[in-house]
Amino acid sequence: MDYKTVHYHESHGIDSITLNRPDKRNAISYELIADLTSALARAAASHARVVILTGAGSAFCAGMDLENLKQLIGLSDEQNLADSRTMAGLFRTLYDFPKPTIAAVNGAAIAGGTALAILCDFTLAVPEAKFGYTEVRIGFVPGIVSSYLIANVGEKRARDLLLTGRLFGAREAHELGLVTEVVEPDRLMHRAHELAKQLLEISPASLRATKRLLAGFSREQLDRQIEQAVQENAAIRQTADFKEGVTSFLERRKPVWKGTGK
Repeated sequence: MDYKTVHYHESHGIDSITLNRPDKRNAISYELIADLTSALARAAASHARVVILTGAGSAFCAGMDLENLKQLIGLSDEQNLADSRTMAGLFRTLYDFPKPTIAAVNGAAIAGGTALAILCDFTLAVPEAKFGYTEVRIGFVPGIVSSYLIANVGEKRARDLLLTGRLFGAREAHELGLVTEVVEPDRLMHRAHELAKQLLEISPASLRATKRLLAGFSREQLDRQIEQAVQENAAIRQTADFKEGVTSFLERRKPVWKGTGK
């Protein structure tokens, strides 16, 4: 099957999915969401036992595509809810994926890109990689990713990252427990395949059962939290601050916040 925004490669029990919009820094478009969701479904059904996720070019994933970001301003309440659920569905698919996943973060992984990177079971990153939950900087709510982040780093650290929207490097991400290993660029894919081959030596039934067990521990709580996050994510889009945040970001100027409300 051919994809327009991802590249899919199968080799000796390892499926590799590469976000393939290097000219857009692999930004998340509606087409990429559809392609990546389809590619993950293909990998789940394939004979592969490990999946590697990486990005083409100099970035892993720079967050939401600017053209798609523009479109959010004009969506209805129902459309915003549907759009939020689509993104939440992609993240949940990756989190609940039945086989071990390895993110090879070759560069910037911002906003939704950070989520894709840390939702994999193992996250390898080059020293130059940058991460950040930057949604609040454009009047957005990082709700869909917040539950996963709190589970990884605890509430206090999550508040720091989510409320400031600051960027942080691979070393800090490793210290926070979001990155498994920091790897030099010329060894990144080699190390990803080395780890994948290590996982191939383990019982696939045990790996599947262990992943199912871990996901099951938090399933009910995660269901509730994500639905609440979807509602907040959709509601903020109707506010003046969101519209100003997106507009100012696209116009490359400092936002003039209006406060709360529509």
